[in-house]
Amino acid sequence: MKKIFVINGSASRNSSNQKLIEKFADMTKDIFSLTVFNDLKTLPHFDPELAVKDTPKVISEFRHNIDTADGVVICTPEYVFSIPSGLKNAMEWCVSTTVFAGKLTGLITASANGEKGHEELQLIMKTLMAEFTPDTTLLIQGIKGKINEQGDITDSKTKYSLVKFIGAFKQLIHSVCKNAMI
Repeated sequence: MKKIFVINGSASRNSSNQKLIEKFADMTKDIFSLTVFNDLKTLPHFDPELAVKDTPKVISEFRHNIDTADGVVICTPEYVFSIPSGLKNAMEWCVSTTVFAGKLTGLITASANGEKGHEELQLIMKTLMAEFTPDTTLLIQGIKGKINEQGDITDSKTKYSLVKFIGAFKQLIHSVCKNAMI
């Protein structure tokens, strides 16, 4: 099984993004081994002086989880037409490293609108040199009306889009990992 590190961009414990991650985990349990990071708000504020030397242990562990994963999935809401500050902070801690360089990545923005946040997330991940395709990005607008309290996706179009996203991400992971073994 391929190891996938999932980053929850939401600061809320019982968010739609958390439910979506749980649904993703359930739908991929036979193909991926997931480690989910739900604690962005526990990371210290980015300090460029500590980015390379005397890096806080929690940041080193976060980077290590990214580095050792076969792939990364980021699932986030949009806050004020941007990605949440906690997620931006975490990505800033990765700028001075190469942990995302060539890292196979899936990007999900699930929010009320999400369009600007989704664009920003893709720009940041391109800057970090993560590898993703248009098919391994997913924008789910109006997420609160498409997923219920139990985490079931109630909108058939959204369910189909998530299945398609998972297929594309699986293909990206397996094709690149297979090529690396040749």
